[in-house]
Amino acid sequence: MLKIRLSMGGAKKRPVYKIVVADSRFPRDGRFIEKVGFFNPLLPKTKKERFNLEVERIKHWISKGAKPTLRVSRILGEAEIYPMPPKGNNPLKAIPKKDRKKEKSDGDKSSPAAPKVAEPKKEEPKVEAPKVAEAKTEPKKEEPKVEAPKVAEAKTEPKKEEPKK
Repeated sequence: MLKIRLSMGGAKKRPVYKIVVADSRFPRDGRFIEKVGFFNPLLPKTKKERFNLEVERIKHWISKGAKPTLRVSRILGEAEIYPMPPKGNNPLKAIPKKDRKKEKSDGDKSSPAAPKVAEPKKEEPKVEAPKVAEAKTEPKKEEPKVEAPKVAEAKTEPKKEEPKK
């Protein structure tokens, strides 16, 4: 199957991509049929030099059955060659990663509107599973906690007394 995809080039931490037509079985940076453009993600979106496309060749390969990948279809959509793919729905993307981690640990305490939509889906499995898990884990957690401080206290006290003598 033919794919229109990105082939990576450039230096370390300075990527530049070729937009190529390749068989899907070939490696990403390996053999390709034809180079039909390039994409430089480091340049701002407003610059024309960010990507360059050979429109006629891309239309030719699409008519032959080549399918662009998601990223290439976005590039082609910006250039108005191919329809723009639909946007995905990720409500957590708008929340900074630091806050996402806090919300997972806190639960329902302080959550913005977007995660509230996702929580009801998660609550149903959580309600059933944690009850069973809590009953099993609580006795196991209590026993080691009670034993560990007694052992630690007994060991630390003689050490403190020995240097005092």
